[in-house]
Parts: sequence; C-alpha cells; structure tokens
Amino acid sequence: MPSVIVLQSRVPEGGAPIQLPIRIGPVEAMAISMGLDPAGRERPMTHDLLSNVIKTLGATVTGVAIVDVHGTTFYAEVMLTTDMGRFVKVDSRPSDAIALAVRVGAPIYADDQVLDAATMPDFRGVEKEEKQQELERFHDFVESLSPADFAQEE
Repeated sequence: MPSVIVLQSRVPEGGAPIQLPIRIGPVEAMAISMGLDPAGRERPMTHDLLSNVIKTLGATVTGVAIVDVHGTTFYAEVMLTTDMGRFVKVDSRPSDAIALAVRVGAPIYADDQVLDAATMPDFRGVEKEEKQQELERFHDFVESLSPADFAQEE
C-alpha cells in the first residue's frame, strides 16, 4: 500500500503554503520516518550509512531537489559539495533524497516546473472566493430591497 509524503513550502506573507504530494512506498516512508526520529536505533540504516560515507569522504549534502515529474514518477537530485569546493549532483529517487535530507538537516527544494505540474490546489483560496461571492450576492439582495417589500398586508 503506497504512502504519500506532502512537501510543504514556507508560508509566504499573506498566502498559503504550496503543497507537493509525492507517492512513495511504505518502506521508503519508514526510512524517512526513522530519519526524523533516530531514537532507538543501535546500528545505522542504509540512509545513515550513505550520510556517513558522504561525510567520511569529505563532502556535505547541501540540499536535495525534486527536479522533474513525468506522470506520477518524480525525479530528484542530491546536491553535494566536496571539501575541495566541487559541487556535484547525484540522481536519486525522491524518497531516498528526502530520507537523506532529514538525517543531515539539508533543505529540500522543488523546481518551479514540478510545482506547476504537481502541486495540490489551495482550497482555502477557493473557499475564500466562494464566501466573497456569497457576500456579494447577499449585498446585491439587500441593495435590491425597498420599503414596499416590508409593507404588511391587511
């Protein structure tokens, strides 16, 4: 049974966060979850091992990016900087990139084209627009009333 991870942007001033849902497998979801709460693990898991190897080789994870989407398949890259200052991008599944990012505290980015293609709609904006339309209809109704509308028939 697939899981869904929802990446959420910082909330812009006066706006709503952008939400990017990515379907992942249950094992991948567990790997991300274990990276968020490392308590109780005695030995390193695969993503911990990768983090340790990167660190041991003198590099740091400077971020991960969701760089493309085709249908329901997302593509990611892990961005590394070596101790010599070389910048390297490594192809990755988004779930692995995210699992690594949460372990090392690296930021997670998404390309604009991915956000345009795959973000969830802001239903709060739709709800606000519906309320505004309802208020306008009520205002129009009130404006159309006349004293004769309140006259009592005998």
